[in-house]
Amino acid sequence: MAAEEGTIKKNTVFVGGVTEDTDESALFELFSTFGDVIDVQLPTAATNPAQAQEAKHRGFAFVTFTQAVDAQDAIDNMDMNEFRGKVLKLSLAKPQKIPLQGAGNRAVWETEEWLQSFGKKLTNERKGVTNREDEEEEKEKEDEQNEGEAMEE
Repeated sequence: MAAEEGTIKKNTVFVGGVTEDTDESALFELFSTFGDVIDVQLPTAATNPAQAQEAKHRGFAFVTFTQAVDAQDAIDNMDMNEFRGKVLKLSLAKPQKIPLQGAGNRAVWETEEWLQSFGKKLTNERKGVTNREDEEEEKEKEDEQNEGEAMEE
């Protein structure tokens, strides 16, 4: 039974409190007692690419089981238990938030689409250069003001 795209997978467990010396194989061995483990991920912290061998994980892991029952078993049995000197905190993993329009954590003015749409206009305004549409709008406003003043007299 494959999960459809867009549905929440209930067979991935978030494991918090992982020690620095713990690797994927140790977690695989620890959690395989609860069922078939498909995948173990230890996300690494952003480091200098020149020192990739020294990349440290961020202190948490994701363990994916074949069945949701096995994942719940692992949570029930291992949550708040000690492993290698630290207390593990387990819960069902929440799906990653999908960024709107691919922008992620970037400011809207850093996207190519925004720059193409508004970047040139802002640059021209700073330089005092306007395009025809801006000039026409200003002329229309002036004409309306002049007509209003003429009617008052």
